[in-house]
Amino acid sequence: MKAFVTGGTGFVGANLVRLLLQQGYEVRALVRNSSSLDNLKSLDLEIVTGDLNSGELSQQMSGCQVLFHVAAQYSLWQADRELLYRNNVLGTRNILKCAQEAGIERTVYTSSVAAIGVKQNGIADETYQSPVDKLIGDYKKSKYYAEQEAIKAVQQGQDIVIVNPSTPIGAFDRKPTPTGEIIVRFLQRKMPFYVDTGLNLINVKDVAWGHILALEKGQTGDRYILGNQNLTFKQLLGKLATITGLPAPKYTIPYWIPYTVAWVEENVLVKVGKPPTVAIDGVRMSQQKMFYDASKAVHDLGLPQSDLDQALIEATNWFSNLVF
Repeated sequence: MKAFVTGGTGFVGANLVRLLLQQGYEVRALVRNSSSLDNLKSLDLEIVTGDLNSGELSQQMSGCQVLFHVAAQYSLWQADRELLYRNNVLGTRNILKCAQEAGIERTVYTSSVAAIGVKQNGIADETYQSPVDKLIGDYKKSKYYAEQEAIKAVQQGQDIVIVNPSTPIGAFDRKPTPTGEIIVRFLQRKMPFYVDTGLNLINVKDVAWGHILALEKGQTGDRYILGNQNLTFKQLLGKLATITGLPAPKYTIPYWIPYTVAWVEENVLVKVGKPPTVAIDGVRMSQQKMFYDASKAVHDLGLPQSDLDQALIEATNWFSNLVF
């Protein structure tokens, strides 16, 4: 079976492509002209260059039976609002239309727990949906609206399964993701304080398996949270300290300090040409504990729940080799 994969140069996509090849799939990966191909080096796959909003995608998908639409624009900067909606929402609408034209038999669409939102004082599962106006920032809103495009396509007869990864950890986080950046800052001893927040973490290899299992076992139109363990930020830093032998920060930082820094950077300094380093929406998100229940994917798909410490070891080794 030949799979068409978008986002293969990214963190989740690079791990998915490797697993697909290991499982005997042929892979055709869509990459942008500007994309680094470092995550796909030495892999036996076909690469095509294009754009999510291109009308040529149906021809580029010709001969493939399945689509993994993993690609997404990720940014918490308010200046990137238009880019987020163009690539995440309109890009998803276009590629699903092109997939139908190309005769793709089944699609796995990579959404995010960001589209589900945060359940106040609780743990969210697939049945929960935060009101869209309560989703913090345009990235989360764009992922919500992109997921709605997938749902509309299902209603029009396409066979699509939706997966909602939480926070993947592991190798090939080249950009890096915000959580990967936390690990890098920890390794560089540039984290004197921490914020009182929480995340659901999962080995990125399990996320890759979740995509293939969704293709094989997922119900059309259903969404599946691909997650594992809920940890406070303090617990995460404690694990990193145990793994690396480096000291974890002991003190939390009041919310208003990073918020003030972010506001000044995004609203004042950026106007004089200084790129921001702290995003307002990122600080706002840190006020919430982003906890999720992945038991549906575990039960219905057989989603693996690999040891999180091993994922953190693989991530720290990856960043140590990449950065230092």
